Parts: sequence; C-alpha cells; structure tokens
Amino acid sequence: MAGLADKAKDFLNSDKGETVSDQGLEKAGDFADQRTGGTHDAQIDKGRDLLDGKIGDQ
Repeated sequence: MAGLADKAKDFLNSDKGETVSDQGLEKAGDFADQRTGGTHDAQIDKGRDLLDGKIGDQ
C-alpha cells in the first residue's frame, strides 16, 4: 500500500499531476460557489489556494 501512496505523490509532483490537481480544485471551487450562490466566494478561493499550495509541485 505504501507503494501506491508513493506513486500518487510522484504523480501529483509532476507537471501533469499539477495540471490535474489544479483542474480538480477549480471544479470543486466552482461547485461550492454555485451551491452557495457566490456568497462565500472569497473564502472558497482562499481555501482553494491554500490546498493548491499543499498539493502538487513542491
């Protein structure tokens, strides 16, 4: 199981993984904006940016 975690980490640290994670975070942020009617846009963007800094290219 540790090998799978290492593969996932390696993927997320690649250029392709960074692109995929950015797309996923963008979609999640858009979904949250839609569900809240845009009333928490700034907080959602802040959370998305925080996650983006922790996931992907290090």
